[in-house]
Amino acid sequence: MIALPKTFILGAATAAYQVEGASKEDGKGRVLWDAFLEKEGRFSPDPASDFYHRYEEDIRLAHEHGITALRISIAWSRIFPHGSGEPNAKGVEYYRKVFETCLRYNIEPYVTLHHFDTPETLFLQGDWLNKNQISAFEDYAAFVFEAYHDIVKHWITINEPIAYAQGQYLSGAFPPSEKYERLKCVQSQHNQLVAHSRVVNLFKEKGYQGEIGLVHALTQFYSIDQQPQNIEATRKHDIFMNGFMLDATFLGYYTDEKLTTIKTILADEFEQLDIRKEELDTLKIAAPQLDFIGINYYQSNWIQYHQDESYIFHNGTGDKGTSVYRIAGIGEVVKNDKIPTTDWDWYIYPEGLYDMIQRIQNDYPNYKKMLVTENGLGYKDQWIDEETPINDQVRIDYIATHLEAISKAIKEGARVDGYFVWSLQDMFSWSNGYNKRYGLFYIDFETQKRYVKKSALWYRELAKAIAQQS
Repeated sequence: MIALPKTFILGAATAAYQVEGASKEDGKGRVLWDAFLEKEGRFSPDPASDFYHRYEEDIRLAHEHGITALRISIAWSRIFPHGSGEPNAKGVEYYRKVFETCLRYNIEPYVTLHHFDTPETLFLQGDWLNKNQISAFEDYAAFVFEAYHDIVKHWITINEPIAYAQGQYLSGAFPPSEKYERLKCVQSQHNQLVAHSRVVNLFKEKGYQGEIGLVHALTQFYSIDQQPQNIEATRKHDIFMNGFMLDATFLGYYTDEKLTTIKTILADEFEQLDIRKEELDTLKIAAPQLDFIGINYYQSNWIQYHQDESYIFHNGTGDKGTSVYRIAGIGEVVKNDKIPTTDWDWYIYPEGLYDMIQRIQNDYPNYKKMLVTENGLGYKDQWIDEETPINDQVRIDYIATHLEAISKAIKEGARVDGYFVWSLQDMFSWSNGYNKRYGLFYIDFETQKRYVKKSALWYRELAKAIAQQS
């Protein structure tokens, strides 16, 4: 058995837009993805996993397979269809039913307020580049805390600020599909961190019971060799993708090293970066009040120096070996033949999760606790027939090796209190549609019938083994 504490949380994760479907039902407002997907015409978020109508079935399945915590996001536009204004009573009622159902099945809901789904009205006004969105987010959070504080005790402000900003302004995989806009990427990160901090401060000022945290997508970066220019490119890549955010999260300010590096990366554009004194004051108040950091870890990358033209090709189809990632002034992700990859060119490297946990432990010893809030394997699962179990042993191996990395870190003194597999069920994947499956439970998207995968049975046995420890 993997050595984990008896109190270790074994959970699963979802996100509203990826599982709910029902994108036009019961007063839900549009989000940034709706027009984007309609224009592309490749796939639709409806019905996704139809969690909007089948949430009790999925929550019951989670309970039956040993899951004691479920990460769920609230769709901002179900509560406020335009991001602000009058709340939508049907949306408010829906999430109360979902959270009550979780508790009825002895599952703790961990609730994310923003998971890649800004309401369309706010998106058209600039999304996180518009500082007015910070206040709108704080108002939304204040309403939600008041509506659910009696039944929700675990809150997450924002999911993956860097992944959202990068998808929007570097790779172009997320709307508005802009590419290589480094300034916008940094500005969006900063504004999201200010919004997060204001919400943390609000939560603490109001004295709500429970805990509040932030989830970062953290990728471990390694130099492809010992050449000085590649080592330096790796350092810059890490600061751009990890260090800038981690400083603000744990320290409440940006260190001189981080700001100097960001200035080097942005060059003349750095003067346009809008970071205000009152915003830094907000970060400083929030940092020591943060109850936990959520780590979403899927891969590590190997980096070399790159100063020529930027070029990114996003592998959204699972056509192995097609992805390209080069950003001028930051670095290039290069192939490491020693490390296996998924069909989507994501390196399978659990050692990187261990190294990231150790990095937080060493660089930010004021952290209170960590949770691995997402980790899992995107795979082209094969359904054979009703009687044949779906054999996803490769997913079991992936989860097990990453849990072993967590176990090692815990033994060496890190406080990691839980693990949330991504994902509970198969779902719509932002830029990959429906062929990239992550779930413990297979979904036939035409019939919406659920099938238990071998990984779900394994997860249940692991949960039993952890609970039965003396």
